[in-house]
Amino acid sequence: MFERYELLRDYNGPAHLKALSYKDLERLAEEVRDYIIEVTAKNGGHVAPGLGAVELTIALLRVFDPPEDTIIWDIGHQAYPWKILTDRKELFPTLRQYGGISGFLRREESPYDAFGAGHSSTSISAGLGFRKGYDLLGQKERYVVAVIGDGAMTAGMAFEALNNAGHLRPDRFIVILNDNEMSISPNVGAIATYLSRILSGHFIQETRQKVKHILEHLGTPALRVMKLTEEFLKGLLSPGVLFEELGFNYIGPVNGHDLPALEKTLENVKSIQGPVLLHVYTKKGKGYKPAEADPVVWHGVAPYKRESGEFIKKPSPPTWTSVFGKAIVELAQQDPHVVVITPAMKEGSGLVEFSQKFPDRFFDVGIAEQHACTFAGGLACAGLKPVACYYSTFLQRAYDQLIHDIALQNLPVVFAIDRGGLVGDDGPTHHGVFDLSYLRCIPNMVVSAPKDEQELRDLLYTALKGNGPFAIRYPRGPAYGVPTEGFKEIKVGSWELLKDGKDGVILAVGYTVYQALRASEELLREGLDFAVVNARFVKPMDEELLEKLSQKFDLFITVEDNVVMGGFGSGVLEWLAGRGYMKRVLLIGVPDRFIEHGNQNLLRNLVGIDAEGIKRRVLEFVSGRAVI
Repeated sequence: MFERYELLRDYNGPAHLKALSYKDLERLAEEVRDYIIEVTAKNGGHVAPGLGAVELTIALLRVFDPPEDTIIWDIGHQAYPWKILTDRKELFPTLRQYGGISGFLRREESPYDAFGAGHSSTSISAGLGFRKGYDLLGQKERYVVAVIGDGAMTAGMAFEALNNAGHLRPDRFIVILNDNEMSISPNVGAIATYLSRILSGHFIQETRQKVKHILEHLGTPALRVMKLTEEFLKGLLSPGVLFEELGFNYIGPVNGHDLPALEKTLENVKSIQGPVLLHVYTKKGKGYKPAEADPVVWHGVAPYKRESGEFIKKPSPPTWTSVFGKAIVELAQQDPHVVVITPAMKEGSGLVEFSQKFPDRFFDVGIAEQHACTFAGGLACAGLKPVACYYSTFLQRAYDQLIHDIALQNLPVVFAIDRGGLVGDDGPTHHGVFDLSYLRCIPNMVVSAPKDEQELRDLLYTALKGNGPFAIRYPRGPAYGVPTEGFKEIKVGSWELLKDGKDGVILAVGYTVYQALRASEELLREGLDFAVVNARFVKPMDEELLEKLSQKFDLFITVEDNVVMGGFGSGVLEWLAGRGYMKRVLLIGVPDRFIEHGNQNLLRNLVGIDAEGIKRRVLEFVSGRAVI
């Protein structure tokens, strides 16, 4: 596996790293980058962020002593080098594979992974918790370092944590802002590195403290003059005034690829009293030309040909995301009141074309899910038709706004929820399996899920004609290949009987509808004739059809790519119980546990929501062998 890697072949952990010369470290950095490219070319993953953080990872492991010192990487996109250079060098080829290591950081995976996360902007809060926890336990000698990307700093949570840290003023607490989008020319970068080393050096910091103590004896006016002078000079030399005002000692920016300067700066920073924010700039995708040329595309990718950077594409129908992206452009062309909001997911949500054709009606608000939701509410109040585009897992972060600012006021905001259900290789932090449960319990919400591409278009058309909050959730990946044309309005709350039967009925939602149809065909061969219903509205449900089905069938099967607890099946049970119907009911969905990462179709089969799984679960239930 490591034959071609001269240094990585024999590398055996952070202690080994500290014994290498800078010349060897440069070579090791090249090998780590090559190894990342080799593995992600086969497995896919987050390529550009990690390639840009190799030297930073090396410097952290040389200057600090994890896991005794706590290093927290925000999200984990940048942490592939961390996995390789701590304790998962041999396991790295299993990245994002079922049974292999995660694409994110996980506490259960390694003692070096201090805090797990798949959502951004949590590292400073967690780090501050570690810092104060160590202080209370008498472990003040331990360092805590939180690494956060510049994109993640657009989230309010990051600034909430900075504000709290500035108030608490803990020692040995360092925040590293890894800025991989800043454009700084080489000579300015060199000057900035020089200034950073000076500003972080012992002489400057000791002198600063001594002058402060002297001026304290001269009274408040002298201290105020010193502070104003210091802030004026820092404002001229660096962009750190904001962080200084929040209570941090700001150092930077420093070149994150200049390993000696970076290491020296980190050594100096260790002795500074109070919290420190070190501003590091790096190049996203460094060392791989396709990723350097287009770091946005190469943030997270499918498998590719490493020599050319060409993505390995298999013939497949259009993705659900692309179907939505095309539909929202068509509808915006028909209606000038349609506007779109996304929290930093323009590419992932299929909104590139919309942003190009309607730049004045497109709002990327950064990683600010809460703001995106309430902002959409304001747009609705102003008379527009906002479509707020989220990944299911990220909408969870705006739950209070969804209830308090949108549903309570019954505002006509459309929520286009991508990545509903099991998403695959990104794993439990990104599976969108809770949305039907957390949306269904909110008053005024319409909750829907299309069975195919045309129904996605029609539900979006219907939602934009509504007068209250309307959620449409759809899966990740290829759709079914159903031809699409035009739009038609669907009666809110109406279901669709796709196949009649005599032995029972399968009520299926979204992706699982066609799977249920296929399962019913297989069950027919086993002598079981099931009706199949497209329950496209989870809320409100089609009570008229439910009443008819209850008069005909004693056996009900519900299927959803959502957790069983509180989901669509729970809603059917509530309805049946409320009317006194005693039926045999099997709820098929995601069980009450976090589902690991792995191939999307493999995971669907394992939890029993594909055609084979539905057939298996139904046969077990009918025969009395069902396992809950």
